[in-house]
Amino acid sequence: MGLGTEVRMARLFAHPSANLFGAAVDHFIGYGGMRSGGLADLPGAIAKIMESPPDTVTMLGGSARHIWPSYAGRAALIVQGGMFTPDDRVRELTATPEDAARLGADALAVAIGVRGEHEGAYLRWLSDTVRRAALLEMPVVAHIYPRDYTDGTKIVFNPEEIAWAVRCGLETGVDVIKVGHPGDERAFADIIRTCPVPVVMAGGPKTATFVEALTQIESGMRSGARGAVVGRNLWDAPDVVGAAKACAAVIHDGLPAEEAAGLAAPGASG
Repeated sequence: MGLGTEVRMARLFAHPSANLFGAAVDHFIGYGGMRSGGLADLPGAIAKIMESPPDTVTMLGGSARHIWPSYAGRAALIVQGGMFTPDDRVRELTATPEDAARLGADALAVAIGVRGEHEGAYLRWLSDTVRRAALLEMPVVAHIYPRDYTDGTKIVFNPEEIAWAVRCGLETGVDVIKVGHPGDERAFADIIRTCPVPVVMAGGPKTATFVEALTQIESGMRSGARGAVVGRNLWDAPDVVGAAKACAAVIHDGLPAEEAAGLAAPGASG
């Protein structure tokens, strides 16, 4: 790892806890309707999130270009370069390491699906991106989602598949691996213990209550995760600012989920 990569990685994990609380608003193709929900007003969602700034914000390059200038310097910017749907209806790389550098980002994220007929192509996305990013000392954050095709197409989170996702990130040479919680704290600890690359949690899918989301993050932190990147459970919360404070409290301060949930407005923790 060269100096440029080390400097940018230090910005991602700049909090004194050495953990990362990230917000993600990079959903677009996988999100659906544009007239309802927490991302219907994307600039407004980012404004709320930045009232209690996370350490990082992940967004697509186009939205970063138009929205991020007002927030530059308040959090590390991660540009999302991968765009896919679980059924591979859409699977495209929309941003390169050079694009991320031009936008002033501290890292390039690449979201991929594993398992399925296009798994090899996705892994090539990562390995090719890592190779190009190394020339610019740009860290690559892999968002890796295993899929199951036995009954339609769905993203899965069992320990075996999360272990596979983490290994895919390791073998392609990325700098940070983001995966879902496998639902088994001990298994997650074993997966993280054997990975020399920082592992952070995906904050979704959307949980029935906000306390459930915080409880999952708390469990992952006990397993050794270096933080979490939260999307729907943050920007779709009734109290976005309070939700951000609560996530940060669990990740950075080790506050129990039930206690941290009290930082959100009444009714928001459900």
